[in-house]
Amino acid sequence: MAKKTLDELRVEIDALDKNIQGLIGARAELASAVAEVKKVSENQSVFYRPEREAQVLHAIIDRNDNLLKGKDVAHIFREIMSACLALEQPLNIAYLGPEGTFTQEAALKHFGHAVSTLDCGSIDEIFHQVEKDNAHYGVVPIENSSNGVVGGTVDMLYSQGLKICGEVEISIQHQLMMQDQSQEIKAIYAHQQALDQCQRWLSNHYPNAELKPVASNALAARLVKDEAHAAAIASEVALGLYGLERVAKNIEDKTGNVTRFLVLGKEAVAPSGQDKTSILVVTKHQSGALLDLLAPFKEQSINILQLARHPIPGVKWEYLFLIDIEGHQEDDKVKLALSEVAQCLQKVNILGSYPVAVL
Repeated sequence: MAKKTLDELRVEIDALDKNIQGLIGARAELASAVAEVKKVSENQSVFYRPEREAQVLHAIIDRNDNLLKGKDVAHIFREIMSACLALEQPLNIAYLGPEGTFTQEAALKHFGHAVSTLDCGSIDEIFHQVEKDNAHYGVVPIENSSNGVVGGTVDMLYSQGLKICGEVEISIQHQLMMQDQSQEIKAIYAHQQALDQCQRWLSNHYPNAELKPVASNALAARLVKDEAHAAAIASEVALGLYGLERVAKNIEDKTGNVTRFLVLGKEAVAPSGQDKTSILVVTKHQSGALLDLLAPFKEQSINILQLARHPIPGVKWEYLFLIDIEGHQEDDKVKLALSEVAQCLQKVNILGSYPVAVL
């Protein structure tokens, strides 16, 4: 059988593209019909269903059998789902700004590019914007594989009442940039965590530069755009967004640097089948308190994914624990373990159960 010519292959691709576009349009019509059904239901305000989206994305990856990687196909569907959801209810997502931060990248990775975004100047503001209904959801950093938990987020989780609705992970690669790379670097701006993650590299290459912590790496990039002899540590996106020149690439001290972000909202999330639950606890001041806290999880064969100690805001020498466990709080084993844990603690706050990050 003769090989097809380039023109013939392009004709077939055009025909397939037309069919794909028609199918996407049909999906959009169904999404619009779903919105109408939800509007007349009792729970008409809830359009975004994290557990449903996680199930759909898992199914896409599991059944994938073509040349494209499963997660690449899932990313494509993520954007289709985002556009369809916008027909039901346009979402507004609060993130740590300005434009070009890793937090914005995490928000768009989780929700897709059909959402509106609201940049906030601090983690506290993200919580407040969601609480005041100026944003449907907020995205905040919670932990980094190199630096551990983000204290500001833990403080707000302790003092505020929002629920965790999801999680997303972003691979962190730091770029050093400035307006004119021919200039001597006398100051380097970045978020404190970025400075910490690049500490060894900075001390080896720019030992005399003044390190200036700012609220975000994207803000650092925006600042150095108009400042001579100053560089910023920021993302690849910020490099292009603010028209800067790259001085050095991937300057983080440890490869495989990943930051995990939380999605915050007001609604509880139903089980998806692959979930985790986050709790904040304060133990009693007695011998064996920590052992008593962990025992119920062992008895129910529940895997503890994270156990982090953090100072209680405003209380000297008092600590709380942030704990992530496998499973949903509606699961029988998890429900039983949490019930037993509550009896031996001074305080327990279930922050939420949510799907494990798919992409």
